[in-house]
Amino acid sequence: MTGRSGATRDTLPGGAAVPRAVAGLVLLLLLLVVVRLPWAGDLGMHAATVERLRHSLLDPGNPLVDADTPSPYYSPWMLLLGCVARMTGFSVFVVLRIGALVALGLLVTGVWRYVRTLSADRAAPAPALLCLVLLWGTVPFNWSGLLGLNSLALTVAYPSVFALALAFHLWAWLARAARGGPAGWRTWLALGVLWAVILLCHQFSGVVASLGALATVLGARCGRAVWGRTAAGVALGAVVLWIWPYYDFFALLGAQDGLESVHRPLYRELPGRLCLVLLGVAALVPRWLRDRRDPLVLFFVLGALVFAAGGVSGHWSWGRVLPAVVIPAQLAVALEAAGAVESRGRRVVRAGWVCALAGALALGAWTQAGTLGYVVERGVLPQAVAARYRAPWAGYHWITPWVGYGDVVMARRLPSRQIPAYGAYTVAPGYPDFFLADEGAREAAVRRFFAEGAGAGERRGIVREYGVRWVVDRGERLRGAEGLREVARGPGGQVLYAVVG
Repeated sequence: MTGRSGATRDTLPGGAAVPRAVAGLVLLLLLLVVVRLPWAGDLGMHAATVERLRHSLLDPGNPLVDADTPSPYYSPWMLLLGCVARMTGFSVFVVLRIGALVALGLLVTGVWRYVRTLSADRAAPAPALLCLVLLWGTVPFNWSGLLGLNSLALTVAYPSVFALALAFHLWAWLARAARGGPAGWRTWLALGVLWAVILLCHQFSGVVASLGALATVLGARCGRAVWGRTAAGVALGAVVLWIWPYYDFFALLGAQDGLESVHRPLYRELPGRLCLVLLGVAALVPRWLRDRRDPLVLFFVLGALVFAAGGVSGHWSWGRVLPAVVIPAQLAVALEAAGAVESRGRRVVRAGWVCALAGALALGAWTQAGTLGYVVERGVLPQAVAARYRAPWAGYHWITPWVGYGDVVMARRLPSRQIPAYGAYTVAPGYPDFFLADEGAREAAVRRFFAEGAGAGERRGIVREYGVRWVVDRGERLRGAEGLREVARGPGGQVLYAVVG
């Protein structure tokens, strides 16, 4: 059986040595990735957030542009990292590495604790961890909040990983509290605070955590006493969300502009990205036959309903609930493969699960083999593996000898996602910003500044309006432009200009 019972067991063929060894290698790879800290996606945003908090814990302002606005990126986790940066003097990237190590440790221990509430088999946590990072599809799926190996390598320093790690601990703690009889009020109130912290750290992962928590409570067949304590915990969590001083959490419920188009790709290429997860979906069937209120089945159904509703209604941002679909399926097949042997027929069935899972994990590992490129030089990799590697961004260290903290830089969208990590501001944010009222005007100003045929007078007006001191552009389009003096050249033909006159 895969349900929780009395004695612990170790039932995989050859014990847990093989899956634990493989899981150990995967964790070693991720630790080495943290050392390299490849830059892609939102890393610049999180680095900029820590940098603002280092300089002002109480009133950091907008992390990307020179404006005094709140930001949902000022979460409890980022506040803690900002305090670390302020007290130690470490560079922001060192602090992010520290945060990544903490988040990775919390993730591993959270998975172990949660799986132990679902199965008494000592062998179960290791294959569960492998399924979470390798059982995806034959097309890489990289996105914040997803635990695929390659995605995790690129986002391990993001708040989403920390929030999901806390979610596993929340589910484990909640399962034990619900099944062990009505726990004390302090336990349930603490669970409510933890739930709020997860939502504040990463709102989308908070939704996943909420669905998993609901499935856990429903699956535990709780009595009125537990439901009353659950309501009290939720109420306290809502108070924490309401009093958080850095941004209005509930205002985010109306934040739609700019989010839907960004998340549309979450619904594309799903057969290739998630085909291996179907093995986990199949593993949910016997769990449902054994227990109509199995928590993993309920978790999967809740997640699938929300994900499907987002696809049907065009609310593409609802696709961020995808981990609530994938995680229960991945854990289900790991638990079926690690299930107890009760009869000869059961041994045959389990052997089938083990063989199918081993093949799927091998295929998933090959799909994400390019992750090795974040640890070793690409030239060292076999050609077939190197072809799967995508080089991270180069960053903008090269502008720091001239551009100081708080300087405003005129730059296009991609540089604007990285430059604030070094303490400077950009005219327009590189990411959608719900709390920035003049975001549209700022983006229009950037387009006008870089437009072919833009006059010197128009550019001077934009420079004065936003206090621009530097300009970063690629190529020779601005060479010799009035009011700009070339200062330095960076990778990819980029040029740093100083604003003069």
